[in-house]
Order: sequence, then C-alpha cells, then structure tokens
Amino acid sequence: MKATAIAPSNIAFIKYWGRKDEELRLPENGSISMNLSDLLTTTTVEFNPSYTHDEMSINGQIEPQEKAEKIVKHLDRVRALANTEHKAKVVSENNFPRGTGLSSSASGFAALTVAATKAAGLNLSEKELSILARQGSGSACRSIPDGFVEWLDGDTSELSYAQTIFPPDHWDIIDFAVILTEEMKDISTSEGQKSARTSQFYELRQKNIRERIEQIKKTIREKDFTTFGEITESDALELHAIMLTSHPSLIYWYPATITIMKCVKKWRKEGLEAYFTMNTGQNIHVLCQKKDAEKLEAQLQAIPEVKQTMRNSSAKGARIIQEHLF
Repeated sequence: MKATAIAPSNIAFIKYWGRKDEELRLPENGSISMNLSDLLTTTTVEFNPSYTHDEMSINGQIEPQEKAEKIVKHLDRVRALANTEHKAKVVSENNFPRGTGLSSSASGFAALTVAATKAAGLNLSEKELSILARQGSGSACRSIPDGFVEWLDGDTSELSYAQTIFPPDHWDIIDFAVILTEEMKDISTSEGQKSARTSQFYELRQKNIRERIEQIKKTIREKDFTTFGEITESDALELHAIMLTSHPSLIYWYPATITIMKCVKKWRKEGLEAYFTMNTGQNIHVLCQKKDAEKLEAQLQAIPEVKQTMRNSSAKGARIIQEHLF
C-alpha cells in the first residue's frame, strides 16, 4: 500500500530542552508551539512484499547510513504496530533547508508517521500519531495536531503527546523564518539534548518553566502580543544561555544571527513591534502582528545577510494528501 502525507514544521514559543527518557524522547518539560503554514515536508511511503530492503531519499538524495537508521527504526515501529515485515520505499521533499534550525525533523517525522501508518493499513487517532511521531523526533509530536499546540511532559509514553490548545484561525500572528545560510549545523539537536543538565542554569529553568507555560497560554488566549513576544524572546535567549554554558558548549549562532537580533530590538524602539526566537541552529524566526507583516518583511529583506524570508501563519497539522511523489 502507498500513502502520502504533508506536515508543517513548528516554532516553539516555550522550548523543550533535555529528556527524562532518551529512547522514548520524553521531555523534561512541556512546550508551546505553533504550526507553520509554509515550512512543509511531503512524504510518500509504500510497503511492498517485493522490496528486499528499505529505500529512502530526501530532496532527491539517498540518505546516508546514520540518518537512514533513524528512519528505518521508525518504520520498524510502524511495522510492529501493523504486524508486517514488508520493507518500504520512502521519498520525501522539504520546501525549506534541513538541519539549519528550522525544525525539519519535526515536519519530517510527522509526515513519515502519518504516511507510513496509513500505508501500513493502520487507523491511529491523533493522540496515537503524536505519541508515535515523538519517538522519531521529539518536536515531531507537535506537528501532528492543528494550530497552536501544547506538548504535555508526561512521565510515560502514553501521557506525553501534543494537542491543539487553539485552532489555526484563533490569532493572525505572522512568523518569518529568516534563512541566513543552508549550511547544516555541526551538532544535531538530539546530540545537544544530552548535555542539557551540565549547565549550571538548567535547574533554574526547570523550576520556572511550568509558570511560563501558563503565562504564554494566557497571552495567546487573550491575544496580548506584547507580553507574548517578550516571553517568547526571553525563553529563546534563556535556552541558548543553557546551550552556551553546557559541557561541551553548543554555539549555534552565526554573526548574522546576532545581526538579526539587534535589528529586531532596534526596530522595536522605532515602533515596529517584532520579536525574535530561534531553535537549535543559526537561522532565526521573527514574529509580528499581521498588520506589520509587509513592513517587517521589507526590513528583513534589506539586510545583506538574509538569503530568504518565508512567511508563515498558524496552520493545520500533518494530514494525508492524494498526490504521491512516486
């Protein structure tokens, strides 16, 4: 059987960092995110008894062994659920750079999960899909539901999943994914997570994180953009402070990353209300209200270091589509 799914990347306003279980990818803390309308992965999966091995390609390139192993492991999870031993062909395409801090693993494993389970004849609930996607890539669980999403930090696999807290049309904030380079980062997020506890600031973050999650949910509910932006920007800086002070340290920023941060702060003083946030990579996100989107985009595109801006609104989560990639 063959099936194709499309899934959005997501941007976390309150980040997760550190895991209480590496194998199950259970997070040390919950997180709040928004699915992105225009950062997308499309994946086609076919299970067929004629295949002698799993075959996979992304953006037209055969996956190297290390990355392929993660995909095969995820296919094995699906095979176990479907009680089949059939090998699979996987073809995937991203419309944005991989491994640069734009959460390509989130959209990738969400699309893989939805397409593979459908191709294997399974009919899983949204919660079950989120739990399964999480085991491939933690943040992938957030790309399964629609809109604004909370990932619950349960202590067991069944209790750690993502769910919609507000639908996509709840709030018309705009996210610009600002692409500074397509060079892949040298340390993966999965590797970086393992050193989280070595930072002297990690326990302090954990102490305050639940209160911050409730605060950010309140700002989204009330559409309080100023407080929302302040919390989001502060949380991103705190996360990177922990990375910078971990052993070994994780330095994902490029000089251009800092340039964007400084510009956003300058524009705010001049009356253009925008806030930055970033994941584990050099590329950066800038958030604004819809009324300011055109002005902000023009400002961003005027910066020489900016290669591309990708405009996003809140979006639906992973879903089956009918157009296959092969």
